[in-house]
Amino acid sequence: MRDLEIRGAGSLLGAEQSGHIAAVGFDLYVEMVTEAVGELTDAPPVHADVVQIDLPVTAHLPRDYIARDDVRMEAYRKLAAVTSSADVEDVLAEWTDRYGPPPPPAQMLLDVARLRAECLRLDIRAVSVQKGRARLDGWELRKSQEARLKRLSDRSQVLPGVVIVPVAATSEVSLPQALLRLLSEISPPESVRSTA
Repeated sequence: MRDLEIRGAGSLLGAEQSGHIAAVGFDLYVEMVTEAVGELTDAPPVHADVVQIDLPVTAHLPRDYIARDDVRMEAYRKLAAVTSSADVEDVLAEWTDRYGPPPPPAQMLLDVARLRAECLRLDIRAVSVQKGRARLDGWELRKSQEARLKRLSDRSQVLPGVVIVPVAATSEVSLPQALLRLLSEISPPESVRSTA
């Protein structure tokens, strides 16, 4: 406090301090300050839910869809922050309003974001697909869900903390969409269960 009285608060976000906030970016800077304050106040750290998704698909925002790098990075950041399918639909509406209908790679990116949101709902930590088989780590199925999965795909395997199931894309359904359909059939969202 004495130092603050002598020197003043300064310009926290400007060049007068010992560095530029632009060097790390505003979001990272705010995260770093939040962590530092948490350490000083012994507050528990807040970590974003992370789902690792590894799919053999082409999913990105093409330069001819969003030309400016900084705007494209902001679009990626917004999409990475979604936690529900409604959030993804909001991002889609914003992109469509600003840039027009998404091209196929951007549409695939939205499908992957929908899959990520569904994985968050079901506490799935990782999804990977190789040779037509999806591995879902962290998904704990109830006995009724296991039975439903076996009815849908008798070649599926349920191991402790891991579900392995055959999955394939078609000309009408992308790989993330096929996984989404499977997840919602095994464990329907609450809104679907309550209306059924």
